[in-house]
Amino acid sequence: MESVELRKIDACWRAANYLSVGQIYLYDNPLLREPLKLEHIKPRLLGHWGTTPGLNFVYVHCNRVIKKYDLDMIYVTGPGHGGPGLVANTYLEGTYSEYYPSVSQDAVGMKQLFKQFSFPGGIPSHVAPETPGSIHEGGELGYSLAHAYGAAFDNPDLIVCCVVGDGEAETGALAASWHSNKFLNPVRDGAVLPILHLNGYKIAGPTVLARIPESELADLLSGFGYDPCFVSGDDPMVMHELMARAMDQAIERIRSIQRLAREQGFTERPAWPMIVMRSPKGWTGPKYVDGKQTEGTFRSHQVPIDDFRKKPEHIQVLEEWMRSYRPEELFDENGKFKAELAELAPHGAKRMGANLHANGGVLLRDLRLPDFRDYAVDVLKPGGVKGEATRVLGRFLRDAMKLNADAANFRVFGPDETASNRLNAVFEYTNRESVAEILPNDENVSPNGRVMEVLSEHMCQGWLEGYLLTGRHGFFSCYEAFIHIIDSMFNQHAKWLKVTRQIPWRRPIASLNYLLTSHVWRQDHNGFSHQDPGFIDHVANKKAGVVRIYLPPDANCLLSVADHCLRSRNYINLIVAGKQPEWQWLDIDSAVRHCIAGVLHGNNLFAATF
Repeated sequence: MESVELRKIDACWRAANYLSVGQIYLYDNPLLREPLKLEHIKPRLLGHWGTTPGLNFVYVHCNRVIKKYDLDMIYVTGPGHGGPGLVANTYLEGTYSEYYPSVSQDAVGMKQLFKQFSFPGGIPSHVAPETPGSIHEGGELGYSLAHAYGAAFDNPDLIVCCVVGDGEAETGALAASWHSNKFLNPVRDGAVLPILHLNGYKIAGPTVLARIPESELADLLSGFGYDPCFVSGDDPMVMHELMARAMDQAIERIRSIQRLAREQGFTERPAWPMIVMRSPKGWTGPKYVDGKQTEGTFRSHQVPIDDFRKKPEHIQVLEEWMRSYRPEELFDENGKFKAELAELAPHGAKRMGANLHANGGVLLRDLRLPDFRDYAVDVLKPGGVKGEATRVLGRFLRDAMKLNADAANFRVFGPDETASNRLNAVFEYTNRESVAEILPNDENVSPNGRVMEVLSEHMCQGWLEGYLLTGRHGFFSCYEAFIHIIDSMFNQHAKWLKVTRQIPWRRPIASLNYLLTSHVWRQDHNGFSHQDPGFIDHVANKKAGVVRIYLPPDANCLLSVADHCLRSRNYINLIVAGKQPEWQWLDIDSAVRHCIAGVLHGNNLFAATF
């Protein structure tokens, strides 16, 4: 990489770091045009510095390869509390000011950028729905890689750069998500570029993966099916060179894998590239504070310097830290990012903050659905015939998949329960997706399947969320007893939907649809060990603006409910229905009338309320 380009990349990184520190600490004097004073510093400091410089470093290098290779790329950040970095980079590329004109590209706008961060009436400290370019709510660790793969499914031209924090990598959900590469078909799907960021520490202690030998870590990641490239160091200029080389190699390898598969067809699962980046915690921050090492330790995890009232000397430490980024070289006299540096970012929708896939409602297209009445059970009198409601629904879902084959925008997700839940009919049209080894006696398994089954509810939920957030449709079936595993993921998605309703530029996305079977009334021999109908209680705690709960009593009601849920937007729809043979009560016209009427209970809508 030429020295001029190298210096510009480093300047962009310094600018992002400067803006990140400013967001955490300042609400005035954004360009340090006067000596820093106590009244310029926020009285209560909230934010996370430790992970942020690494996220900024990766973002700048993503911008470089986007321009070099003309990529369609989005950025998923597992260490969600690196929020100031994502806000800083989208501000530097211009996206932030386009969405939020009051945060303008000048000193006045920069002051607003700083003040709003973790401030009453402002923005959260983590990557959130308010953050342009985000599909990943950073309030909980473990789901970034599943979201990234969900975004890549059926998006053949998209590359998802996913930064996995080494603390996040200790969660069960993330540990399972490495296996998502066994479900990615290079012929029809996009690619995920995982970047495992080893900065060594969690809140107060070391991380597991940062403290094992590099050879052991390489073996672990190779065993997951990746081809890892290691980038390690603390000298910025050396690290820029290493990272640029690693990113080029990764992009070229991804393109080679995809080109071969798309020209010759899928033959075997490739070893996808990934990067392991080892850099100091709190890189470029204060090396020592009060005589204790800060950079490269857990002490830089959140706010490295505080107690400004009790220790006024800390004001000078903060000022020296911020001036070390040489803001006078980065911003002009009006406070605008200098043009020769701004030109390094992509333009228009190529900017990661403006990428349409990160605002999936813009790309969302209605599903083509068959007429659910065509699948109705013939009920001549209430209780006059028995039927399996979910088996009937399976035929409807099968034909919905057929109708949307060309659009490739609808998948069914769940643990290994699709057949057990009596949705077998979908296998008359498609298969379970797998690009791993397939044996002759396997049934309904192929690299071109549209049923996503894996025995991790976390992965199913994460894939589906990533798929929906990037503008597609999905359906998640699960046993009622086991859906509790994703309680907190449900919470996070509900929060996302609630917040996005108040963000004008966030377009509505397809609803997240659950079908729960094997419910408490029909647990049979598994009654005590399995039963837990409490997920419905969990959902009912949310407001009706976000959730809907449906309890269809028979097959015809389930058909009506499913058709409605698949057409809806910006909801989480919970359907609880039996899969066993049951008496059928309503003919299809009566079922539709029953579902439209619904049942009100408090603030929530139960049964099939449209």
